[in-house]
Amino acid sequence: MQPSDDRLIPHILPNGLTVLERRYLRRNQTGEICETPADLFCRVALHVAQGELAYGQDTASVERVAQQFYDMLAGLDFLPNSPTLLNAGRPLGQLSACFVLPIADSLASIFESLKHAALIHQSGGGTGFCFSQLRPAGDGVGDTREVAAGPIAFMEVYNAAVDSIKQGGQRKGANMGLLRVDHPDVEAFISAKDDLRRVTNFNISIGITHAFMDAVARNADFSLIHPTTGQVVKTVAAQGLMARIVDCAWRTGEPGLIFLDRVNVDNPTPSLGALAATNPCGEVPLLPYEACNLGSINLMNMLDERNQLDWEKLARTVRLAVHFLDNVITVNQYPLPETRHQVAGNRKIGLGVMGWADCLMAQGIAYNSDAAIQLAQGLACWMDYQAKLASVDLARQRGAFPNFVNSRYQDAAWLTARYEAQLGANHRVSALEWQAMAERIQAVGIRNATTTCIAPTGTISLIAGVSGGIEPVFALAYTRNVLNNTRLKEVHPLFARWLQQQPQNQEALLQQVAQAGSLSEIQGLPEAVKRIFVTSLDIAPSWHVRMQAAFQAFTDNGVSKTINVPQSATRGDVAAAFQLAYEMGIKGVTVYRNNSRQDQPLLLATAESPMVQTPPREDPPAVCETCD
Repeated sequence: MQPSDDRLIPHILPNGLTVLERRYLRRNQTGEICETPADLFCRVALHVAQGELAYGQDTASVERVAQQFYDMLAGLDFLPNSPTLLNAGRPLGQLSACFVLPIADSLASIFESLKHAALIHQSGGGTGFCFSQLRPAGDGVGDTREVAAGPIAFMEVYNAAVDSIKQGGQRKGANMGLLRVDHPDVEAFISAKDDLRRVTNFNISIGITHAFMDAVARNADFSLIHPTTGQVVKTVAAQGLMARIVDCAWRTGEPGLIFLDRVNVDNPTPSLGALAATNPCGEVPLLPYEACNLGSINLMNMLDERNQLDWEKLARTVRLAVHFLDNVITVNQYPLPETRHQVAGNRKIGLGVMGWADCLMAQGIAYNSDAAIQLAQGLACWMDYQAKLASVDLARQRGAFPNFVNSRYQDAAWLTARYEAQLGANHRVSALEWQAMAERIQAVGIRNATTTCIAPTGTISLIAGVSGGIEPVFALAYTRNVLNNTRLKEVHPLFARWLQQQPQNQEALLQQVAQAGSLSEIQGLPEAVKRIFVTSLDIAPSWHVRMQAAFQAFTDNGVSKTINVPQSATRGDVAAAFQLAYEMGIKGVTVYRNNSRQDQPLLLATAESPMVQTPPREDPPAVCETCD
């Protein structure tokens, strides 16, 4: 297979080309780029298609599948996670995004995992850790006079070690540190990032339990438990502990919350252990040594000529993307043998979306509307159903994931209960169809223990030229801080198209929007237009949570979504968002108050740094009057 002429690839916007050139395209020994975008997509497609050989296919089949993969990638219909774009068809060959490593309560385990983390970061992956098994700081160590350093001290050791390692030679690594809410050191852990110069390579989250949330609701005391003895070390006021979490999240955006009991309701393989840690962005709960293999469908490319979702094209793309991601697991060169074994046992993949906010704008649907929530539920339900169909078909050809025999997929009640309570008339899949799916899974198995996940798509959405994941648009004109402080100025393409059609002074209006970020306070614009071009800080926190919950209802793994609140938001606003996320069954939640950190990735323009327009999309959004 030869790559097509780059001119046949859909137009990649200038900022997308900048990302490709700075990070993804191969360079020769003198540092010059020696690969075009078409070459990149060809390289990835050919490498991933080699997985066909492991299942008895011939070279002609490899060529056919490679062409299908290439057309999907070059058409920007689907893009895999960054390590796959970086490393497929190159010597490193490590294609997974992130890994979870175990940390037991011994120096040998702590530093063995640190060594493994270094190898993973060197290969281009990120890491997640649960520090909950470590004894609290100051605790005695055996019969010696030594005392334990505690989770925070060792997290700082990890932070310092990975600080000098760039992922795949490209960027510093990302990590997630998680501690259970009932750990004796939880109060100090909550405040671990009060000084943002500490543990700079870690996101931190608190593992929240039903017992803790119940104690908060009852204004009761809550016990902190020694992780090795099981004894109560200390009793605290649950509401006071939650107030500390809320205060830190209000000030710095961290910690986030991971609802551990909710996560484990959907754990497909509880016989292998509980899910206790996640990848760095928090949307993929994984067992020790598991890795996440992610990819996202570009929803803007799933619209037909009327700017309506083409459900059949979406189904075809989902099925091919599942095939692609399963092949990624097969051809991957894992940095650790333990990871190869664990990933091969469960074959988890995470197919998600990008461009959701753009998709809504193009259809004339306000992000913060019941119409958007209903469409999100229908979309997530349809994608999950089609992904399961594809995975069952692969199981018929290639066999079920090896741990299927002891998994919850053997329990039809578990399988159908996850969906029946969520099904409604607005969804495209009926309860009977889900029941039939459950019966097919029990008859032939399923290839992948999980199939769906909503990732943030920070850089691949830039390549595709669409909004990230399911996030609303941050601002209609802004500066994106990426790639070691490279600043990319952006004007939303749909807004740019609408702006070109306006008779007023376009440049003056653009600069107004650049300063404000949104249209909400600009006089003289139709309210219907303001509703469609809504931005993240125009949206009440409850709508952010409702949107995340709509996708979560039909997503195996978690949903990456930031609950953005304005700088004026109160601690009570943050607490309310946390509570609503818990009540709505979300697996993890992060609340970020605008301008609470100086290093935030998206910035509004200033007078000294005005915005420049990027080429608009072909069609402006329709205005839906019923959204008001």
